[in-house]
Amino acid sequence: METVLGVERSLSGRRWRPRDGDSRTGLSLAQRFGFPEIVGRLLAGRGIGEDECERFLAPTIRDCLPDPSHLKDMDRAVERLVHAIRTGETIAVFGDYDVDGATSSALLKRFFESVGAHAIVYIPDRQREGYGPNTAALLKLQAQGASLVVTVDCGITSHVPLGAAAAAKLDVIVVDHHLGEPSIPPAVAVVNPNRIDESSPHGVLAAVGVTFLLVAGVNRALREAGWYATRPAPDLVQWLDLVALGTICDIVPLTGVNRALVTQGLKVMRRRGNIGIAALSDAAAVGEKLDAYHAGFILGPRVNAGGRVGASDLGSRLLSTDDPDEARGLAEHLHVLNAERRAIEAGVLAAAIEQVERSGIGPLIVASGQGWHPGVIGIVASRLKDRFNRPACVVALSDGVGRGSGRSVPGLALGPAVLAAQQAGLLINGGGHAMAAGFTVEEAKLDAFRDFLMARAAEALGNDEPVSELRIDGSIACAAATPDLTEVLDQLGPFGTGNSEPRFVIPNVRVIKADIVGGAHVRCIFGDGGGGARLKAIAFRVLDAPREGSTDIGIGPALLNAQGASFHLAGHLRADNWQGRNGVQLLIDDVAVARS
Repeated sequence: METVLGVERSLSGRRWRPRDGDSRTGLSLAQRFGFPEIVGRLLAGRGIGEDECERFLAPTIRDCLPDPSHLKDMDRAVERLVHAIRTGETIAVFGDYDVDGATSSALLKRFFESVGAHAIVYIPDRQREGYGPNTAALLKLQAQGASLVVTVDCGITSHVPLGAAAAAKLDVIVVDHHLGEPSIPPAVAVVNPNRIDESSPHGVLAAVGVTFLLVAGVNRALREAGWYATRPAPDLVQWLDLVALGTICDIVPLTGVNRALVTQGLKVMRRRGNIGIAALSDAAAVGEKLDAYHAGFILGPRVNAGGRVGASDLGSRLLSTDDPDEARGLAEHLHVLNAERRAIEAGVLAAAIEQVERSGIGPLIVASGQGWHPGVIGIVASRLKDRFNRPACVVALSDGVGRGSGRSVPGLALGPAVLAAQQAGLLINGGGHAMAAGFTVEEAKLDAFRDFLMARAAEALGNDEPVSELRIDGSIACAAATPDLTEVLDQLGPFGTGNSEPRFVIPNVRVIKADIVGGAHVRCIFGDGGGGARLKAIAFRVLDAPREGSTDIGIGPALLNAQGASFHLAGHLRADNWQGRNGVQLLIDDVAVARS
């Protein structure tokens, strides 16, 4: 099996493999379109041919956005909403508490208000109400005057509460993207590209993407009905920043229509038109140009923090307000909550790691604990997955019930497995995507649920310890890591699932300086030992204790105690513009000892 620089096992235990791609195709792309050869190679490695190249590099909403009416029930949803708007009904938006739900609900609220409709937003309390619509909340909205509820990023499996709403003569439109069961919940319309009976090719849309299609459909119908004869029509492009933020943070593939939505949405985000996003950027001290990294790793966690450890509606309120003082206050509050979330997460993660290492590692990990905060279990599941290279589920137990979240690895579709467990009577509810899922389980059935998932994982992945692989796009010298190169690489963005950020190997470098920053990160300056080139780099979260039984040295200790050793570095190049600099920094993913 071909490896990069012969690295079969790095300091973190991974094998380095070259990314698939035809070098001749890469050269042909570079020659035809007139860009550097490295861009051609990177495009070829992502399966982009000559016919797709121009649209990939410059995706537009006009070219990529599908007709909203292609989705089942979309026209029924549009018709019902147009009627509600024209007759002055109160419309309630019931959203999930994560970034996808917050952006979806904020988008609908802004649109409804712009066309003269009266809208109220309801975000359930994560700990008290749990995920998705519940009967009490729906009937409460009806008592407040709502005659129509639109659920966003939830509802596809909510048969009982939606049945209660129907019995109370409360109309509900479901707008979701999660995997559904064979039966559709009772509603006026169920708009979901992942309905069992749906033929849409756009199942990768986040909920906010589906919501944007709904807004486009309603806007078109209102125009045709003459609604804008006496009022200005809204410019939907102004809200693409919300669509981009939700799409990036829901970790859906940034391909096709998603790539267009995020590319154009980031342009809108940089104009700082949404004062909530602008205030959050200021609270987080983001000084450089906003990109997918900032949306996914800086803004997103802060929007999420309200739903995890604070009030669930804070994110939606921040993204939908037009009051600068309110936006500033909410952003600062979410910034503080995010720091609190990190501290809670660290405690739960340490307990989960200890439990896993004590009980042994199978093809799938399930960790559970009494009193664990349900707001951090998804993040902890992701950390366990990365640490042990296994699908991982984490369950917070309280009063005989467990709220769980899971993250998977390629080869095991976790969402369908959780749905199957629910249909087998092992769960109160559950669902998700191939790579992520959520569920609620009775504590008495947790062992049976664990056995069910373990069997699924063993069948899909086998029982042998998997070898984690790191895909490498190419090798460059230390001196080649320049601002000009990062500008060239930016042409391929936005980066995320389905379009991974280019990862390069910098071979044979020595540590000139290394120190600890932030308690768990290692900051370094490397030299190539030849021409005197220098490269700044940082490795995040590399000072955790090695997992029990591991023989891997660990990246952090190796860099801090280099003693003249040579290393190969693997990571992503980023522009370093802090305080007016014009430099480059490597974000280290992995390190291997360079063998002489």
